Amino acid sequence: STTSTVCRKAVTIARRNLSNASTTSSTRQSSALAGDTGRKATHLHHAMTSFLAIAAPVVMFTPDSYTDGMINKGSGMLVATTVSAHSWIGMNYVATDYVPKVSKALVGPARVFNAALGLVTFVGLSKIALNDKGGVKGAIKGLWRPQQKE
Repeated sequence: STTSTVCRKAVTIARRNLSNASTTSSTRQSSALAGDTGRKATHLHHAMTSFLAIAAPVVMFTPDSYTDGMINKGSGMLVATTVSAHSWIGMNYVATDYVPKVSKALVGPARVFNAALGLVTFVGLSKIALNDKGGVKGAIKGLWRPQQKE
């Protein structure tokens, strides 16, 4: 009974995914670099926006004594992942909407550039989250701290 319910749900999800894939492939070319295709990408982009709007202030205003160590590194990695994925999907929307007005041949290179930019963003923010004192939270707070004289 439980197995059949799980199987029915899996079949329903698979059918929905296939119907999404067929509708998106007819309107746009599908590519591994096309982070903006389909309803799932739009839903994910909006979910990441909501997450960042809620989680960033919570992490920033939590006292350092609660977030030092693994919590700070974990939240920093979560921010690094979310920001880089959010920017990758968002820039793909820009590439889809505006690059074809210049040249349709530039859409592919624009998507490669967006993927590279997202990867560099992820690597940079990850390095800050894991290696720097205070992580991402410390780097952001450092923008408002006066420079210390040595």
